[in-house]
Amino acid sequence: MKRISNFLIFAITLLMLAACNEKKNSEVSDIEKLRNSNNKKSYPAVQMDSAQAINFITKQKVQELLDLSTLYLSGSGNKNTEIDTVIYSQIGSYFHKPDSLTFKRLFRELDSLKVKSVKVNNLSVYKDYYKKDTLDYAKFDVEYFDDKNRSLGTFEKNAQYILMSAPIKFKKEFKFYFLNFYSSPLKKDSTSVKVTK
Repeated sequence: MKRISNFLIFAITLLMLAACNEKKNSEVSDIEKLRNSNNKKSYPAVQMDSAQAINFITKQKVQELLDLSTLYLSGSGNKNTEIDTVIYSQIGSYFHKPDSLTFKRLFRELDSLKVKSVKVNNLSVYKDYYKKDTLDYAKFDVEYFDDKNRSLGTFEKNAQYILMSAPIKFKKEFKFYFLNFYSSPLKKDSTSVKVTK
């Protein structure tokens, strides 16, 4: 009887260990997520009617872009390895017209604070009107962390984005691109009045 109970305890322990191992293997690591991050996904027009959907997609894109940027900056010192080149091109795919000046602004802030990870919070999208154009912006808080996962502070940021029509197989879908990242919204035209003597 004692032998049977010992065997049952041993069998149950093995089953529990096997179940724990399966859970661990099914989780995707952050590196795997970033390796597969790109801006190739398009979104059906039906889903774009909802402000919640736009908020969700924008937050996802902001987080992915910042994660890729911190990964790029934590790479080799010369930034000329193959992986650095791949990550840099992935970062560029998030922008409508990739521009090294846009990256420099973003990289300068992350590099100067020695940021190793980022968390995006309180994102909201809004429209602004400049002359006759309607501009889409995202306003969000970004919290920076160092290599020991200590908070370096939370900062309020803006990003201008565009949803471009991308018909795929006779369906109306949209692609998401950033126009400006970490830039201030456009100021309205104003004329300054000068006092003359």
